[in-house]
Amino acid sequence: MTEVSSLTGRLLVATPALADPNFDRAVVLLLDHDEEGSLGVVLNRPTPVGVGDVLEGWADLAGEPGVVFQGGPVSLDSALGVAVVPGGAGGGDAPPGWRRVHGAIGLVDLEAPPELLAADLGSLRIFAGYAGWGPGQLEDELAEGAWYVVESEPGDIAHPVPERLWREVLRRQRSELAMVATYPDDPSLN
Repeated sequence: MTEVSSLTGRLLVATPALADPNFDRAVVLLLDHDEEGSLGVVLNRPTPVGVGDVLEGWADLAGEPGVVFQGGPVSLDSALGVAVVPGGAGGGDAPPGWRRVHGAIGLVDLEAPPELLAADLGSLRIFAGYAGWGPGQLEDELAEGAWYVVESEPGDIAHPVPERLWREVLRRQRSELAMVATYPDDPSLN
């Protein structure tokens, strides 16, 4: 078996050629990537459902817009909390109820009392479902050119205008990827 270099904590940015409507212009934060597969959440798919409608105690801690995001097409009936803990990138003790994924980004135990984390959280997003890939599946999609892989920034998780995240992540790249940000939504109208 070939060794898989972990992409945990990085972003997958859908290329304009990606045909799957679940991932059209998607920005996916990889929460886990190893030889057993990959798991991530789509950062730019807000739903009309308020966080308080499904997880009342977490509503005050969720960033704007205070809605649940569709994390991907898998297990839409489950919830994941992803949060940034300022200073969490340092190797110190993680606050109770938070598990570091990469740097200051981590997963929140939504079964824990929200007040346990309230003082430590910098930003929080709640996701319904996730994006998942079996062993080697993501690597195949990368080889086919379906995704750009770029570094994440803590602010990506709670971007105030998630609909702009795809363009803004591409625009900040220091390569030809920055030009892809200008790709029209419908090239046939060009």
